[in-house]
Amino acid sequence: MTAATLVPTIETPRQVERLVQGTATSDGAGVKLTRVLTHDLQRRLDPFLMLDAFGTDNADDYIAGFPDHPHRGFETVTYMLDGRMRHRDSAGNEGLLGPGGVQWMTAGRGVIHSELPEQQEGRMEGFQLWLNLPGRDKMRDPWYRDIPSAEIPELTLPGATVRVIAGESHGVSGAVRREVTQPTYLDIRLEPGASFEQALPASHNAFVYVYRGALRFDTGCRVPTGRMAILANTPGSDGVRLQAAEEGARVVLIAGQPLGEPIAQYGPFVMNTEGELLQAVRDFQAGKFA
Repeated sequence: MTAATLVPTIETPRQVERLVQGTATSDGAGVKLTRVLTHDLQRRLDPFLMLDAFGTDNADDYIAGFPDHPHRGFETVTYMLDGRMRHRDSAGNEGLLGPGGVQWMTAGRGVIHSELPEQQEGRMEGFQLWLNLPGRDKMRDPWYRDIPSAEIPELTLPGATVRVIAGESHGVSGAVRREVTQPTYLDIRLEPGASFEQALPASHNAFVYVYRGALRFDTGCRVPTGRMAILANTPGSDGVRLQAAEEGARVVLIAGQPLGEPIAQYGPFVMNTEGELLQAVRDFQAGKFA
């Protein structure tokens, strides 16, 4: 835990472009979740392809988990708030994702993996983010890393606690960095009425998802629990200023450098062209994934 002093530095903060309510759905073997970043937002929020939020105390909503399934062409980032999930993949990786931990997997040219709960009762809550890969890296070797909660850097500011999963915040480097997409992924806890500022390059697409409490922006826009706020790409903007409402807030702030490349998706395969998608299906059917 690193303590820092909050010195207002953001001169042109981004405001809310629009609010998005997620879509209730299920995935895997029937796991109930909310799809926050949907397919129709992939262009607007490039390089991010999907964000799912899941949270339930009912084991029937998650117990079947996500049995073996393939991926190619992007990265998956799973962040657990509560619960325990076991990962196994065809590249020989295995890990247990626990409360506060992160699982970062680069599918690359292809991997088959499973994510199954290791609990019969209790709360299961967290997020899965899909981060696109540039075309030049889509066929790279798969990669995997488990990041226990204790290894995720944290910083404290007046009224705020920040977990830096990726990128950098107030001089604290996150657990993961990516050269091309340059993702910022912060889990921020704000006390009632507290503010937090984060520098962001003007070229990055950014959004914030509120999963506890509510946020208020300078314009008066209120972002309640369960809403994603897409942040406007204001020319000359240098970051974002978040202020908790009277009940406080917990949010994830996510931003990244757009790739500006074509997106061709067929379920768990994300490539640049339809031809590459067809090849992905053929390779999977031929057992060529790791």
